[in-house]
Amino acid sequence: MPKNPVKTKDDTEKQERLLALQRRAKEFVDDELSFFESEQMSTKLQEQFWKRVVAFEEAEWVTSFDQLVQGGMELPVPEELDDSELSAKLWEVIRGLAMLRTFLYSTDHLSDRELYEQLWHELLREETPDMPINDNSACHIDLVISGSEHDNELYLRYYADEVERRRWAKDWPDDVMPEHEALPYDRDRHLPNSYSFGG
Repeated sequence: MPKNPVKTKDDTEKQERLLALQRRAKEFVDDELSFFESEQMSTKLQEQFWKRVVAFEEAEWVTSFDQLVQGGMELPVPEELDDSELSAKLWEVIRGLAMLRTFLYSTDHLSDRELYEQLWHELLREETPDMPINDNSACHIDLVISGSEHDNELYLRYYADEVERRRWAKDWPDDVMPEHEALPYDRDRHLPNSYSFGG
């Protein structure tokens, strides 16, 4: 007959820290906070999870635009740059975002100027929690998965393969299926990602 593990002082202290983190997290929500917790999840992993929850709730909200500027990057308006300058600036922004553990996907339907304009006017202006950055953190921005009608059309036209297009047509028969077109640009395979970019 297996013996029950003996709780040590260290185990008790870990459990107390965990309960304190859970109480702190619950202060940020009106309703009761609940989530699935596996019995196989160690106290250490639970503590890491709840630390992340509390850090998220306590974080200041910032924009990538401000973070890049605070890091010393100049972000001129698109109209001030000729095509050569803009392409160089775009890749500077892409590398800067990767340093912030933010990675772009599905950009090959946009020219350099169109992508920089979308970043400058929209994507870099979105507020996110200012969380600690490490090699395990990542923010993924896919430019065609917002769920909008426009993005769905772009996805089906440029990125979906024939299997996915047939599945889409079956699941949503009222949607207009655009003709497939080859991607006009070749940028995505050169973009940094969370696996290849070590910071």
